[in-house]
Amino acid sequence: MQIPLMRLQCGVNSYDWGKKGEDSVAAQYAAATPAAGFSVQADKPYAELWMGTHPSNPSKDVETGRNLLDLVQDNQALLGSAISAKYNHKLPFLFKVLSVNKALSIQAHPNKKLAEQLHARDPKNYPDDNHKPEMAIAITPFEGLCGFRPLAEIAFFLKNVPAFRVLVGEDVAASFTSTVESAAPEDAAKNKEVLKVLFSALMSASQPDLEKATKALLAEMEAAEAGEGAASFAAGGVEATSGAVLVKLIKRLYGEFGVDYGLFNLFFLNYVTLAPGEALFLQADDIHAYISGDIIECMAASDNVVRAGFTPKFKDVPTLTSMLTYSYAPIDEQKMQPVDYPYATLNRIAYSSDSQSTLYDPPIEEFSVVRTALKGNSGKVTLDPLAGPSIVICTGGRGTISVGPKVEPVEEGYVYFVGATAETVLEAKGLNDGEEFVTFLAFCEMEDSKTDETNGQ
Repeated sequence: MQIPLMRLQCGVNSYDWGKKGEDSVAAQYAAATPAAGFSVQADKPYAELWMGTHPSNPSKDVETGRNLLDLVQDNQALLGSAISAKYNHKLPFLFKVLSVNKALSIQAHPNKKLAEQLHARDPKNYPDDNHKPEMAIAITPFEGLCGFRPLAEIAFFLKNVPAFRVLVGEDVAASFTSTVESAAPEDAAKNKEVLKVLFSALMSASQPDLEKATKALLAEMEAAEAGEGAASFAAGGVEATSGAVLVKLIKRLYGEFGVDYGLFNLFFLNYVTLAPGEALFLQADDIHAYISGDIIECMAASDNVVRAGFTPKFKDVPTLTSMLTYSYAPIDEQKMQPVDYPYATLNRIAYSSDSQSTLYDPPIEEFSVVRTALKGNSGKVTLDPLAGPSIVICTGGRGTISVGPKVEPVEEGYVYFVGATAETVLEAKGLNDGEEFVTFLAFCEMEDSKTDETNGQ
C-alpha cells in the first residue's frame, strides 16, 4: 500500500478583494509548488489558496497529477472508515489561506437545514447543501467584523450618530434603546428580537434613504475628526472600538465601496484585530466580514454564502435577516482560546520552551487545527496517529515531514496530505537565527464530545 503522505499542488482563486501579486501570501504559497501555466502576475489579485477535495478547486497530488478527490474516493482508507462513511467519501473540511486587501462582503453561512433548503430553491447562488462553520487564524496582523456588539454599544451609537438613527427610523431606534435599558440581562429572547427589528430596519432601508444617510454620516465623521459636532462620538464611549478608529474605518470603507449598507453595519458589529496566532470561530448563522490581513481558514466543505453588504455579488437580505442568531457579546468572548495539543511529543534532547504545538478545537466535528512552531535546527515533534485525514501547510521556516520511512522536504508554502492512522513527524532544518519552522495541520477525527451541528444548533 502507498505510504499515506502526498505533496499537494493547490489552486489559488483570484477575487477583487485579494492582495495583488507577490503581496498575496496565498499567491506566494501557490507558487511554492509549481503548477503548469501558473505564475504570479503583479497586477492580479490573489485571494484564496484552497487545500482539499472541494470540487470547485480540488488539490492535486504532485507526483501523479491526480486530484485529491479521486484519490481518496478510490482509497477510502486514507479518510478512515467512519469519516469516509459519514462524509460520502470526501474530506469533511476545506482548508484555505486568505490574503485580504479590501473588505469581503458582510455575510453569514447557513446552518445545515437551511443550506439544504437554499440549495434546493436556488442552486445557482447556493451551490451545495452543506453548512459552513469556519475558523480563522491570523498569520499576519488581521482586522475584521465578528458578531453583534453588546447592545449597550449599539444604543450608544444610536444616540450619538444622528445619521444612523435617522436611517433606521426614530421610532425603531427609541424602541430598541428603551428595551435595552429596561430589559433584564437574562431576557435574551426579548433583546434579540429588538436587535432583529433594528438590523432589519437598516437592511430594508431604501437606496435614496441610504444615499442621504451616507452623506450625513460622512459629514458627521469629518466633524468628529475635527472635534466639532459629533465630538462625543469621536471621544469614544465604546470600550471595544474607539471613536477615532471607527471614524477612520468608515472613511476607508467608503473609499472602497461608496454608498453601502455595510458602512452602517459597523455600528452593529464588533470590530476585531488579531495578532498572528489569534483566532475566531464562526458558527453557522453568525454574521461577520474580513477587512484586511492574511489568515489560515478552516471550514466545513461548503461554498454557501448569504451576503448583505460590501459586495457587487448576489445579496439575499431577507434570508440573512431571518437566519441570523442575533447573539451579542464583547469581542473577547468571541475569540478562540487555543490550548496545548496533548498528542504532540517534542524532542526532549533539543526541547525549547519556545517550541510548541497548539490546538484550535471548535465545538464541531468536521475540523480542528494544530499550529506547531519549532525553534532551532534540532527542533522536532511527533504527532500521534489520527483516526482521520489531515492536511499540513508550512507558513514559515523549513524542515522535513515524515510518515513511516517516507521523508519529504518542507518549505514555506509546501502543502502535504496525510492519510488516516499515520504518525507524523515534523523536524526543523536549515533555519537561520531567530527563525521558526511553523506549520498548520487541519484534521478531522470524530469524537462523541464534539457538538453535532447538523440541526443548525
